[in-house]
Amino acid sequence: MAKTILFGEPMALLIADTEGPLEEVEHFTRALSGAEVNVAIGLSRLGHQVEYLTRLGDDPFGHYTEGVLKKNKIGTSFVTYDAVYRTGIQLKNRVTDGSDPMAPYYRKGSAASHISESEIDQIELSDVELIHVTGIPPALSEAARKATFRLIDRAKEAGIFLTFDPNLRPALWESEEVMKEVIAELAKKADLILPGIEECKRLIGKTDKQEIAEHYQAQGIPVVMIKDGANGAFVRERETSYTVPGYRVEKVVDTVGAGDGFAVGVISGILEGLDLRDCAKRGNAIGAIQVMNISDNEGLPDRESLEKFMQQ
Repeated sequence: MAKTILFGEPMALLIADTEGPLEEVEHFTRALSGAEVNVAIGLSRLGHQVEYLTRLGDDPFGHYTEGVLKKNKIGTSFVTYDAVYRTGIQLKNRVTDGSDPMAPYYRKGSAASHISESEIDQIELSDVELIHVTGIPPALSEAARKATFRLIDRAKEAGIFLTFDPNLRPALWESEEVMKEVIAELAKKADLILPGIEECKRLIGKTDKQEIAEHYQAQGIPVVMIKDGANGAFVRERETSYTVPGYRVEKVVDTVGAGDGFAVGVISGILEGLDLRDCAKRGNAIGAIQVMNISDNEGLPDRESLEKFMQQ
């Protein structure tokens, strides 16, 4: 049994081989995307035992996805196939100047959006140490939303440490109000929340980090780590607050996956028993490494590369 479970929707990612508008690109390179799969890959590269929970389409992209998970030593015993609905697809244009790439996705009605509570109930949690959930699965459909709440409730019942990243995808939600309401309900069940500073502004109308942290702690969340890009991370645990500086980046190539890299650092640190300051420091390091690479997850380091970067 895996020590950590990631729940989400991996998508087949087609990255443009040349710069320019996507409609003018002739050739693409296939890869894999999805916030949770990025975290799974990052944890596995650092030597952690990970299981991925999702539903894939019984199609070429679905089988490709399972192959990539296995190649990255990620467990697939919680992966199911759907004979009717298909695996989601995402496109991404190529940027080299550090700007946010255009990355439209085609996932409405996907196989993952049809995952159910019954699949969650079939999972054995007796040997699970940590579960990481984001705000993406509950945005996919009502069924996936119920499955997300069921997974979190089962984790709480079993005393499993729960980390939550809002990871907002406004285009997937039926309304801004529903998004805020559901994210708030999910967040207050977590042991640690990892929001970005811009997400906080959208969710609770605050940009002052101390106020944000106090808001979430008032909801019953013990630890708050606020991601703020090059400024590093703001951490509040119990009644103590502090900032952990970010790392200098020589050249930002692609910002996609930076927040997921931060989550990898924090979660791996928790699993290894590091104090929260060192967890945030590792998160900043992996986030910095990731933005220097074009893919969503190819830049995620193994332990040797991570230690080398942090020492330098």
